[in-house]
Amino acid sequence: MVWFHYVSYFFAGALLTNAIPHFVSGVMGRPFQSPFAKPPGQGLSSSTLNVLWGFLNLAIGYVLLCRVGNFDLHATTQVIAAGLGILLTGVLSAHSFGRFNGGNLPADTRTIP
Repeated sequence: MVWFHYVSYFFAGALLTNAIPHFVSGVMGRPFQSPFAKPPGQGLSSSTLNVLWGFLNLAIGYVLLCRVGNFDLHATTQVIAAGLGILLTGVLSAHSFGRFNGGNLPADTRTIP
């Protein structure tokens, strides 16, 4: 296994994780933050743009995971590389998007409808 395969799997995990909120928000018809909004990453983009952005992330993630090297779900080191990309992107997304969607509030300050 060549070292750059692990880098590819890491970024595949990151892109596949990033695809989820964009694609799901878009399919639900909801605007969501994207790199194309003004200001980038903070403003809202249309649901259509988010579907397209999510799909592009999904497609590139697929290529990096399934077409670079020979990804094997039974190879622990390969799964760890992809898993670290998933975890890091998930935590960073939760922190970034939580600022806009109320996810970073302490539990006792949230209002329950």
